This record gives sequence, structure tokens and C-alpha cells, in this order.
Amino acid sequence: MSSDVTAFAEKALSRFAKRITDEVFLLIHNDRELMQEYLRLVQESGLDTVNQWIGKKVKERFALANETGDEARNEDPRSTLIQSHQKFQ
Repeated sequence: MSSDVTAFAEKALSRFAKRITDEVFLLIHNDRELMQEYLRLVQESGLDTVNQWIGKKVKERFALANETGDEARNEDPRSTLIQSHQKFQ
């Protein structure tokens, strides 16, 4: 049983890792306080700088490795704050 549960958990977590950055940006978008601070930071530092920094911090915080190959980037995220993001393994 535990090997089935482990395999299932790994499968679910692998799918989540591929979209974790998108989920973080959705969280920011849907939280009034975070969105206000995000907009202030974008105004001060620029959109690309803020978004890239957030992506790097997601990778560091969860000790993720970049997905490789043709499917390494999500070019159609659900969040409207980003145009694409790196997928993680």
C-alpha cells in the first residue's frame, strides 16, 4: 500500500511543481494586501525584476530543479501577472 501511496503522492507533487510559480502569482493576485505590495514593488523595481525574483525565490524555497526540454516553460499561465514561467520537476 505505501508504495502505491508514495507513487501517487509523487505524481501529484510533480504536477504541482510544474505550476507552482503560477499558483504563487494567483495567490498574490487574489490577496488584496499582497497585490498592493506587489504593485508598489513593480513600480519601484520594474515588472521583470519583481517577477524574476519571485520565480527564483519559489525555486529556492522549495528546493526545485528546472524542468528541461521542450516543455520547460509554461507559456499560458492562469495568472494575469505573468506571461510565462519556468516549470520545475
